[in-house]
Amino acid sequence: MSLTTLAIEVGNPANPDSRTNVDFLIDSGAVYSFVPRHVLTALGITPHSTQRFRLADGSSIDRERGDALYFYKNQRGAAPVIFGEPGDAALLGAVTLESLGFVLDPLRRDLIPLPMVAGGSPTLR
Repeated sequence: MSLTTLAIEVGNPANPDSRTNVDFLIDSGAVYSFVPRHVLTALGITPHSTQRFRLADGSSIDRERGDALYFYKNQRGAAPVIFGEPGDAALLGAVTLESLGFVLDPLRRDLIPLPMVAGGSPTLR
């Protein structure tokens, strides 16, 4: 099994032109994206809450949470962001992937457009 990493731009929702590239490990099993704190601070993104995460060894960590914009292949999405601490990997999680309209293709090790299906009730006659 191999890891998939991609450079994706992260930006400040209050100033979408303020953005920077981050090399992410794509982790479709993770819910939220982790970005190093120093990157988010430089972009002017501030935390608004704290989130608890359970690690594989059963222990828990608390990390601050904010909001960010993400840019990839001419697509833009807004999603939560977790303020990564030293030792945390930069992860791109499922919520961010979905907000961008992409899904991981593990064979090509790239993101591909997420098939969009509009749900609704059938028209009554």
